[in-house]
Amino acid sequence: MFTATMIFQLIEEKKLSLDTKLATYFPQLPNANKITIEEMLYHRSGLHDYTHDTNFTEWMNKPKTHEEMLQIIAGKGSDFEPGTKADYCNSNYLLLSYIIEKITGTTYPKVLNKRIVEKIGLKNTYYGKPIDIRRNEATSYKYSDSIWKKEKETNLSIHCGAGSIVSTPKDLTVFIQNLFNGKLISHPNLNSMTTMIDDYGMGIFPYDFDTIKGYGHNGRIEEFYSATRYYPEKKLAVSYITNGILYPRIDILKGILKICFNDDYTIPFSKPVVTDFQKYVGTYASGNLPFKVVCKEDNNKLIFEAAGRTMEAEPVNTNYFMNLKTGSFFEFNPEKNELQIKETDNVYYLQKEK
Repeated sequence: MFTATMIFQLIEEKKLSLDTKLATYFPQLPNANKITIEEMLYHRSGLHDYTHDTNFTEWMNKPKTHEEMLQIIAGKGSDFEPGTKADYCNSNYLLLSYIIEKITGTTYPKVLNKRIVEKIGLKNTYYGKPIDIRRNEATSYKYSDSIWKKEKETNLSIHCGAGSIVSTPKDLTVFIQNLFNGKLISHPNLNSMTTMIDDYGMGIFPYDFDTIKGYGHNGRIEEFYSATRYYPEKKLAVSYITNGILYPRIDILKGILKICFNDDYTIPFSKPVVTDFQKYVGTYASGNLPFKVVCKEDNNKLIFEAAGRTMEAEPVNTNYFMNLKTGSFFEFNPEKNELQIKETDNVYYLQKEK
């Protein structure tokens, strides 16, 4: 969202347009003479994501020059013809940040400070450096086998405008409020930014709550997770950041929003849950999983079997269970014969077989 905002600022200054071709700046990239700025903003460029199929985990902690990153992207070719579909791709926003640097003649961190941070008075938002706890910065941790393990640290020079910004929940709420209040870009351009094609906006996504329109973006690097939401009708901003996930982010946000909108909500783990396990028993399947999940009751315990593994699950809330050792969560909708399996930030939807 920060990068998209700065692109729209440059458009307002007539230094760029949505129709400008990528070839204007990087003709060596696949389909550069076809890809527009608008298609990059909408993730419709067809460019390959530099974090996929590039041995990314082997070099993620090493610095890379712009030229090296361009070679990595160019070397993977194109995934699809520009404009034919949307597919989230970090390469789009990395290149947009390089374009910002070319147009302004200065570095992305300096443009970020001038155009957003200083303009709206953000106190704790900046371009990331190696983590330093003396700056009150956290490292990230992954939960596995009942323990938290420190993650390898990304060298943020890799990501630039695709994910190198450090911030706090307070600053993110200030940012998104100012964005929607017209303090950073004009309302017509905000309307363009929030116009959805295939559920993608330009640097922003739809996050409606029931019938209430909402907008925002999620972020993840290593086990750092972030989420920012804004509901214009209610003038409500919500932001969440963590340096490690056990309880699913989607459920944390859902709970916060239910409380904000005065919906019925029971805080997980807060009350004893007496459950009739029999209504959950059965075999569940999904077209997105290569295996089936079998749910059984054994001595008043709920047991899951899948992919050669067996685990017991404890009740968390009504129709909601967890296995603490693996960090796996299971949410049932017995009326619809549905099961959601949640692990960190992944959600799998399964249907009960008849």
